[in-house]
Amino acid sequence: MKKILITGGAGFIGSHVVRLFVNKYPNYHIFNLDALTYAGNLENIADIQNATNYTFIKGDIVDADFINDLFDKHQFDGVLHLAAESHVDRSIADPLAFVKTNVIGTMNLLNAAKKCWKDNFDGKRFYHISTDEVYGTLGETGLFTETTAYDPNSPYSASKASSDHFVRAYGETYGLPYVITNCSNNYGPNHFPEKLIPLFINNIIQKKPLPVYGDGKYTRDWLFVEDHAVAIDLVFHKGKNHETYNIGGFNEWQNINLVKLLCQQMDKKLGRSEGESEQLITYVKDRPGHDLRYAIDATKINTELGWKPSVTFEQGLEKTIDWYLANEEWLKNVTSGEYQNYYQKQYS
Repeated sequence: MKKILITGGAGFIGSHVVRLFVNKYPNYHIFNLDALTYAGNLENIADIQNATNYTFIKGDIVDADFINDLFDKHQFDGVLHLAAESHVDRSIADPLAFVKTNVIGTMNLLNAAKKCWKDNFDGKRFYHISTDEVYGTLGETGLFTETTAYDPNSPYSASKASSDHFVRAYGETYGLPYVITNCSNNYGPNHFPEKLIPLFINNIIQKKPLPVYGDGKYTRDWLFVEDHAVAIDLVFHKGKNHETYNIGGFNEWQNINLVKLLCQQMDKKLGRSEGESEQLITYVKDRPGHDLRYAIDATKINTELGWKPSVTFEQGLEKTIDWYLANEEWLKNVTSGEYQNYYQKQYS
């Protein structure tokens, strides 16, 4: 039975990856390591917590001794590293926290994997999940490819760029078998309501203002989280060592157009009059270093591994809204902080 460590598996993207691997690979034992900070929520994966091939471990990747002991004890065959601080606004307020988790935490995992595998890398793989934000910003045309030069503009993207470089350096210097993926903005169920889509869904439900940065014309490529989990599965099993794959949704939207579409769909779902939620849109002062546009060229993963998104943005957004409306108790627990007591209730 292969032993696979997934870091950040109680978070948004990580929980979908953990669920997919636990259900799809009964011959793997999945170890979910998460520090359960504000964005880690075990309610996200309550449906698989009693699976026989699943173990949850609470711990912080910043703790090098803990990570080394973990690898010594379990002798992992593979690592899927998703644990990260990921909110740009938070990185502007507290950049050092992002250095600790995203850089030092990644280094601790790399060192532990190198030591555990002792240069016998057969059947081993270190998979580092990154972001398109490491590439900086685009003008009105062009796409990010796997060979686009790094040009990060926020403390968050700089910390992720640094961790990417260290993963590649361990591959070149020590021969560590790795793959890296850089993905576009994810959306979907279980997303902590600090990012645009879940925040605005919650605010529309509560009839609170919808704060749009600047003129609202910032453009992002959007990727449905379940499609991302499928792509991660493919790259982990079929990707080539020492390669990078960009994962994009082929869904470019200006923020203001996305928000208006969200308002339209929410008004229909909530039985409100047409245009009611759009009146909640409020333009606010732009954040520092705001990147104008991200857009990913996902040709490589499409041609080499056969991956493509399964839903359009409109379909994925409707699925996302339906999930939040059907799981208002989850949303209330998250916004109230009650979800943070879940670990104590389940594991004390």
